[in-house]
Amino acid sequence: MTLKRRFIYILAGPVIFALTVLLLSNALTMRGAQAVGVAFWLIFWWITRPVHITITGIMPVVANAVFNIVPMASVTAQYASDSIILIFGSTLICLPWKACGLDRRVALKALSLIGPSMKSQITVWLLASIALSMALPNVMVCALFTPIAIAMLSAAGYDDIPTCAPAVPILLAIGWGVSLGGAGTPLGGAMNLVAISYLEELTGHEFMYIDWVIRIAPYLIIASLVLLGSMLLMPMKVKKLDGTREYFNNSYRELGPMKRDEKICSILFLVAMLAAFTRPLYADILPALAPAYVYLTLGCLCFFIVAADKGFLLTWDTAQNGMMWGMMILFAGGMALGKLINDSGATARIADIVSGLALDGGLLTIVILVVFTRIISEVTNGTTAAAVSIPIVFGFTSELGLNPIPYWFITTLAYNAEFLLPLSVRAIPVAYGLDANKMLKAGTPMTIISMVVVIIFGYLAMQFWPAFGELSYLVN
Repeated sequence: MTLKRRFIYILAGPVIFALTVLLLSNALTMRGAQAVGVAFWLIFWWITRPVHITITGIMPVVANAVFNIVPMASVTAQYASDSIILIFGSTLICLPWKACGLDRRVALKALSLIGPSMKSQITVWLLASIALSMALPNVMVCALFTPIAIAMLSAAGYDDIPTCAPAVPILLAIGWGVSLGGAGTPLGGAMNLVAISYLEELTGHEFMYIDWVIRIAPYLIIASLVLLGSMLLMPMKVKKLDGTREYFNNSYRELGPMKRDEKICSILFLVAMLAAFTRPLYADILPALAPAYVYLTLGCLCFFIVAADKGFLLTWDTAQNGMMWGMMILFAGGMALGKLINDSGATARIADIVSGLALDGGLLTIVILVVFTRIISEVTNGTTAAAVSIPIVFGFTSELGLNPIPYWFITTLAYNAEFLLPLSVRAIPVAYGLDANKMLKAGTPMTIISMVVVIIFGYLAMQFWPAFGELSYLVN
């Protein structure tokens, strides 16, 4: 990006803010228009990226300090919320994986069934990406799988990734798979924690992760099969990659037997997962030990466990260098942005406007909700989409007297699949050589298909599956 263009983009952000305040202050009140103006400003910067996205994540605090839109404590609290603690703790648990080789073992084991045909390649890469990103942060899975795919292609004789025909569907399968797989559990991505945080604030109750899995699992199975079928129908110039199965088998054998440190890391991770999804069993006994603090506790244990080399399983230098500080700030920035929109009264005024559109909560409402959320998600990221759309969902459902739970679940489905642009996790395959234009071209029909699946599933679930819109601990 040239300095001139960067300067124009930087200046355009405040201009967009000023225009929004000027045009919407009557409809949304001054504070509401300022909050929405900050949202438009940051979304524009997230798209054009004249500054690093992490810096953009800090801007809600800066904007609120200048314009005093809402009490500052409510904004800064988002940067140290339970969701941030969960991300921090889960990262601590996973950081030792690289040093002991557990990350590569898990990846190679997941890919060991891969065959030489391109259809087998697409199937295994996609399903493995979906499965692992349900339990691990999708950024981690994408960052792990992509270089392994590049090494596999090199072993098959393809070294020039930008011109490599089989690289396109394989790298797309990874980027798209981790995006969709994030919907499987709350642990799949920061955007899910944003949605849960808002729901807990609305209801005053702790959300149980098992409720997410039960209601989202049918959708994830259907959406995965539709995505896989759509990808298998893509034209393929190369039909077969010889030597790839041998590559994975040989690579896995080179790791040898599972080592002591790998076993310890596996146990810590599995205990954390089990505790997160069995939370209803001990919530009354240990009311403060929410999943965020289970992960934090087990993550801190890594600093005390002696590794095979007589050092510690995790050191602070490793944690400091490996922690995804930027992602946490971006995530918190999305939460802070949502707080601005909600607490400024903008959400309530937008809900009043929506209620005047003659929407009744039926199919048209779902279509508008899904399209709106998906557009934000595709041009920015899922975290931003969740932070912007969830408060609006709660606002208009309250205004229309609707049960917010099914619309909340549908919104999470809408932002949990991104196909078009090299943003968020999809930037990783592009950084390794995938042509961004090919991602856009192939992702356009996938986006439309995905939205149709979300709309149909959401509508039918609301009509024929009462439990989809109910949470037992919210029933009087």
